[in-house]
Amino acid sequence: MLELQNVSYQVNDDSEDKEILKDVSIKVCDHLVVVTGPNGGGKSTLAKIIAGIIKPSSGKIILDGEDITELSVTERARKGISFAFQQPVRFKGLTVIDMIRLAAGKEITIAEACNYLSEVGLCAKDYIHREINASLSGGEVKRIEIAMVLARGTKFSIFDEPEAGIDLWSFQNLIQVFEKMYQRIKGSVLVISHQERILNIADRIIVIADGNVADEGSREEIMPKLMKSDIACPTLLDKMK
Repeated sequence: MLELQNVSYQVNDDSEDKEILKDVSIKVCDHLVVVTGPNGGGKSTLAKIIAGIIKPSSGKIILDGEDITELSVTERARKGISFAFQQPVRFKGLTVIDMIRLAAGKEITIAEACNYLSEVGLCAKDYIHREINASLSGGEVKRIEIAMVLARGTKFSIFDEPEAGIDLWSFQNLIQVFEKMYQRIKGSVLVISHQERILNIADRIIVIADGNVADEGSREEIMPKLMKSDIACPTLLDKMK
């Protein structure tokens, strides 16, 4: 289980402190949790704080009873946290098989790596030896990154708007990936998303707006509210259509 206790995050913007997250306290113990809410509300900041990319101004982050607030990204990865960026990083000179083996942490076979690529809808023989560079589209790099998270098989995986940049067919495949993923791991998957089809497979939904937890509960509790009200977020329902 992961828990955020009174987490706040401030940045200095034009010599003025701007509070991005405000005393956020949540627990993530379900298999699939989706964080949604308005753009600029603090969702991606929350994900980066959990992953250790940025540190909170105050508050604590607890993973399975251990305070990991001061741990680095690398240390948190060793504790079992994976993070998939909204805009994946490209690695010139490294091939897809290189990255999947690095993610898995062992010398897996090409056949095993191909299985992970197939799960995210890529034809393995066309991608396994390609470099992760500008020749790949954003959607292709996104799916390769998701395959890397699958290869890691960590107890806590974070996906920041995984649907960004992928086509409709890939999106349908993405839904299946999450369904399979949270069914077979013992840990949790946290997804930042506006998409109704992702929200509809969540065990729990957390709504972040203006740096606060605006609402949280089961899918059955939260979805009717989202469909009836914009929760201070006109773009949310637009993106869910």
